[in-house]
Amino acid sequence: MYPKTIQKLIEIFSKFPTVGQRTATRFVFYLIKRDRKEIEELSKTILDLKEKIRFCKDCFKPFEGEGEICEICSDKTRDRSLLCIVEKETDLEAIEKTKKYKGLYFVLGGPISAVKKEELKKLRIEELEERIKDKKIKEIIIATSLTTEGEALALFLERKLKNSGKKTSRLGRGLPTGGELEYADEETLSSALESRK
Repeated sequence: MYPKTIQKLIEIFSKFPTVGQRTATRFVFYLIKRDRKEIEELSKTILDLKEKIRFCKDCFKPFEGEGEICEICSDKTRDRSLLCIVEKETDLEAIEKTKKYKGLYFVLGGPISAVKKEELKKLRIEELEERIKDKKIKEIIIATSLTTEGEALALFLERKLKNSGKKTSRLGRGLPTGGELEYADEETLSSALESRK
């Protein structure tokens, strides 16, 4: 058994997505070997996350800066008739890297393990319903991952948005089934955006 301090940090790292006990242990022993200055810089950067990062009131993208809306939502050159719904922040960044999409976004706050009532409460469904009331929005692109959960979420959103009076489309099939959006390469994502249905 490791000393309490090491064990506590292993437990904390184990709570990170996709990080198991073994990887968490490696992280801790990596940190033990770093000098104090590096550890202080890491600690300060983690604290800065809570102090400097805020979520955009329109799309929920995390950003650093003044005001209530992010650089994408405040950009007047963006196509305000398009709204792309993504599960998580990393999906938004993946789409932005393609430089093919020029509309706006909405981050649901997922992914979720299954579309169950208690899981759905974790998503920003009410905020999304409020957001799509914007008359400038003409098309809503549902950009969920092609995993079982992502597909179930997309179907749920399609039903939810059915009576919105807006055109809804989904990413084309350039993405592999079972694939996470954030891991798709820029070319594949570009193709999926262009061939949306």
